[in-house]
Amino acid sequence: MNNNILKLKEPLLKFAYDQMVEDPRDGLSLFGPFDKGKVTDFTIGIIGTVAGRKRMKSWLKKAHGPVYHPTADIAKPFFPGFSATFDVSFNIDNIVELDVNPETLSLFYRYVDNHQRVSNIVDLYVDGLVAYRKEEEIKVDLWFIVIPDYVYTVCRPKSRVPKKDGIKIGISDDYSRRNVGLFEDPETEKLRSAYYYENHFHNQLKIKLLKHSILTQIVRESTIAYNDFLKPTGKPKKDLSQFETAIAWNISTALYYKIGGLPWKLGNVREGVCYVGLVFKNDETNKDNRIACCAAQMFLDSGDGLVFKGAVGPWYNPENYQYHLSKESAKELLSMSIKGFEKRNNRRPKEIFIHGKTFFSEEEWEGFLEAAGNDTKIFGIRITSEKYFKLFREGDFPVLRNSALVTGKNSAFLWTKGFIPRLQSVLGLETPNPLNIQIVRGDANIVTVCQDVLALTKLNYNTCIFGDGMPVTLKFADRIGEILTAGPNENLEVLPFKYYI
Repeated sequence: MNNNILKLKEPLLKFAYDQMVEDPRDGLSLFGPFDKGKVTDFTIGIIGTVAGRKRMKSWLKKAHGPVYHPTADIAKPFFPGFSATFDVSFNIDNIVELDVNPETLSLFYRYVDNHQRVSNIVDLYVDGLVAYRKEEEIKVDLWFIVIPDYVYTVCRPKSRVPKKDGIKIGISDDYSRRNVGLFEDPETEKLRSAYYYENHFHNQLKIKLLKHSILTQIVRESTIAYNDFLKPTGKPKKDLSQFETAIAWNISTALYYKIGGLPWKLGNVREGVCYVGLVFKNDETNKDNRIACCAAQMFLDSGDGLVFKGAVGPWYNPENYQYHLSKESAKELLSMSIKGFEKRNNRRPKEIFIHGKTFFSEEEWEGFLEAAGNDTKIFGIRITSEKYFKLFREGDFPVLRNSALVTGKNSAFLWTKGFIPRLQSVLGLETPNPLNIQIVRGDANIVTVCQDVLALTKLNYNTCIFGDGMPVTLKFADRIGEILTAGPNENLEVLPFKYYI
């Protein structure tokens, strides 16, 4: 073990004109997105109540121009405006709008049965979007789903509504919820269908729209119009004045990415290398606690990502709390990923780094090897959050982001959070914990692996920040698993990563 702390180079991001900088906000402000000029025409849609749509349009109009932070702060740069940043604009008066009836929404709020409440509220949005998709006159590239805060509050797994105002509707016994009656009418069928889905607005909405390939961005009204929601004292319930620039950067970057743009890509990538993050999630509807859904997130050297759904099976071991695929399922999952790479690059990948949170069994690794064949090298990388080991520095600031402590030929601690000289600020609120990086399969260089993991913390296009604490291969693993198990998921197409976030 070498006790010397390595200072890895901060990965650079590439923008228009092949210019490279560390911070995505610097690159977008100075040079524009990597594929500047690619996106020239797109249409936005908004679905929500009249008040919600009005707030969203007002925010979009505001975000067309510069958004400033209340005080000069190097860590919170101003937002130049959507058109100035991404070199593309939209007509605020040409946005497609779909209405959600606030009275119907208020009625569904009062449903005591969690499944009925969440399902009916979700369907208010889903039914409108699907109906428009079938008879659309204007193609909508991205829909903003604008929700009142109350939807967020009452449409989560453990949400409750006051019983005094509650409306009892639904099916009480578990058998009738899961089994079709002999003479079932359409109304009962609709009631019963609600019990096939998780009580979570975001996850249920996403799984219901995946089969229709409808791209969405969910926005809470209080995020874009916090000054409209006041305490009795006249002050905002949630003062976001310090975060207005961050909100503008995040929503605008996600918007550009979802309409087909590539805000940035990694500056120094090895050609033909791709990264696959394994996703597992237990199926809560199955009485056998071993049954889990699996999927793979593949990220290309271009920066784009795809999600491949694998088989459902007894992948979870309750004795050691780990997930492992069978040989055939592992082979099938990686084969799909390789075909996805070939389709976009007209060649097989040279190297695949498979990221997971557990070790890889002999059986599943044999499946991965068979899928890879002789033309592609594969490596198994275990990445976990270290809870106990910390480093402390003298002075006022914690350990630097990009610090690495190599503990062996195949293992290291990597700090993806910490003090960032460029921002003169700290990523994270507490003394940063490192990631525990282990090469558990294959012969790779541990420093190169750490540098790759560090780079992958900068590929989250759902926000626009200096870097995340977890690589994108695993950051969204739980969320994607939750979406795939939020309801029936048969016959889902292979869709880009942006449909899940």
